Amino acid sequence: MHFSSGINRPPYEAKDGFLQITSGCTHGTCKFCSFYKDSKFKFSPMEEIESDIKELRDSGWEFDRIYLQGADPLIRPYEDLVKIAEMIYKYLPYVKTIGGYARVDNLKNKTVEQIKKLFEMGYCYFYFGMESGDDKLLARMNKGYKSEVIVEQCKKMDEAGMPYIGNFLGGLGGHNYGLSHARESARVINQLKPAMIYASELTLFPDTPLSEEVDAGTFEEATELERIQELQEFIRCLTTETNFRAEHVTIPVPIYGKVPEDNDRMIAKLQRAIDEHGEENLRNYREHIFGL
Repeated sequence: MHFSSGINRPPYEAKDGFLQITSGCTHGTCKFCSFYKDSKFKFSPMEEIESDIKELRDSGWEFDRIYLQGADPLIRPYEDLVKIAEMIYKYLPYVKTIGGYARVDNLKNKTVEQIKKLFEMGYCYFYFGMESGDDKLLARMNKGYKSEVIVEQCKKMDEAGMPYIGNFLGGLGGHNYGLSHARESARVINQLKPAMIYASELTLFPDTPLSEEVDAGTFEEATELERIQELQEFIRCLTTETNFRAEHVTIPVPIYGKVPEDNDRMIAKLQRAIDEHGEENLRNYREHIFGL
């Protein structure tokens, strides 16, 4: 198999087959990200992709789902994605769906009709690293787009009927910024119809520009109690009907449920964590996270 970096996938995609169709990230300069630093962005050649699909066939495993590797494989042109799906089903007829990570601006080169056809071919549940709906933070963290682009492009997914997942990255604004971040992010997501919102927490590692800002004193991380209060506010402000999961390793108190009917229950569970654990215990948990 041709992998330019380690396998990257959300926790719930662990049983998938993994196929690289792009390397690296088209953007690659988000201040908090430690992924794909060892791999420049490029398209995988079609012959290489076909070879890897054959290797998956010969592995003896039958995968229901293929999770495409690279930060944003959805950037490939519509025609490429059609050919890749055809190759997957030719050699792996038991595969039912195809997904992967994505940036919202990956959709700029695709029409609603093309997205709809890709969905009909099995593409679905792409994981969009939105992180935030706060324009100040999107600029501060060098995400490369504004919140209006999130709404504009993801509405194409809604119109096409392709289910997708949006990520919320708690703690991204640092100390004393969580509640504003939560409200702005909920404001954006409430305009959309994601199948799921998946929450994780900012956890810095030494090889990121943001960790250097912490060392320089220009960025102060949010406290653990602030992070939980931010997550509570985010859930409180969510009104769009969707599934909510916060089960990432960066979350000390896993929660899940449906929005909006389970909002109060999830908020109450987070409050119990505040009441029972306190700042020191929660911080100790984060300090023992050594990888994502």
